[in-house]
Amino acid sequence: MQEFIQAAQSMLIFANHFNSNVFHLICLMEKDRVFLCRALEIAVQGVNEGGGPFGALIAKDGRIIAESWNNVVLSADPTAHAEINAIRKACEILGTHDLADCILYSSCEPCPMCLGAVYWAGIKKVVYAFDRKEAEKAGFSDKFIYDEIMLEPSSRHVRFLHIPGCCNGPDPFRKWNENENKIPY
Repeated sequence: MQEFIQAAQSMLIFANHFNSNVFHLICLMEKDRVFLCRALEIAVQGVNEGGGPFGALIAKDGRIIAESWNNVVLSADPTAHAEINAIRKACEILGTHDLADCILYSSCEPCPMCLGAVYWAGIKKVVYAFDRKEAEKAGFSDKFIYDEIMLEPSSRHVRFLHIPGCCNGPDPFRKWNENENKIPY
């Protein structure tokens, strides 16, 4: 955070020479860089702790709400990606599933699962340092999953079996639609 304060103070010198909108944009970009550097620090910390090389944080109103690294192997949980962990923590801290006013900073472009979580959480901005091609060079390839998503379920490598109307059981979607106290998401 000290880096951000020093950068902001030096930028104030230039404020008189620039349009205030340009200055505001420069300040926002600098804050993005500071938070992104923190996400990279978290990723390295995760590697040092035996986790994967991914770090993420959620920020709101210019302050960090939650941060985490990838601990898939350590927790024996394939969903324990840095972004998912940070989203879960931020939701718990803020007491909501809606992170529309938050920004996700990640050491790497989110994988398909984390991308889905970004959309489900309502996050409107993601800032990342490394892209999926760079992650692939380190042994983390999502290409197969991206390719599979584009296929019809019956054409995927994982067997999907759709059994409509099975069991004549309860219809959870009808129940959901009838629920007057539901909170849409």
